[in-house]
Amino acid sequence: MKRGFTLIELIVVIIIVGVLAALGLSQYSLTVEKSRVAEARVRISAMSKLAYEYYLNNGTFVGISNEYLGIDATCYPTDYYRYVQNVATASSVSLYAYRCTSGGGGKSPPGPAYILRWQVNLNGSLLQEGYFNAGGSWVMTSDWGGCCR
Repeated sequence: MKRGFTLIELIVVIIIVGVLAALGLSQYSLTVEKSRVAEARVRISAMSKLAYEYYLNNGTFVGISNEYLGIDATCYPTDYYRYVQNVATASSVSLYAYRCTSGGGGKSPPGPAYILRWQVNLNGSLLQEGYFNAGGSWVMTSDWGGCCR
């Protein structure tokens, strides 16, 4: 009597292993994107502190430059985001992190093209934060992790 596995048994095992691998890879990708968002939050937080320092020195956010914040709008090979500030008024400034999807910062695996926003007021505190979703509208949230799925 010969012992071994039938072809059906082997195919079932291969299918089960494939499904488990696909689930594991999707969870891994989600975790990687969440860590990239956490990195962006740290950098934008540092930018907000510099913006507040600018406000304390000048009495307004108007005139603040990307150079003052130590950033430019380039996707570097070491970064997953490019950082800019705009919409500077006398009482607030908006800081943005644009996800690099290609070019210098387009590392594998490429992420979705989204924008993170952090708005700082004249007290140096956070007014609102959010992200620009695929539907083309701003979602104001304190959970940027929701943007990366």
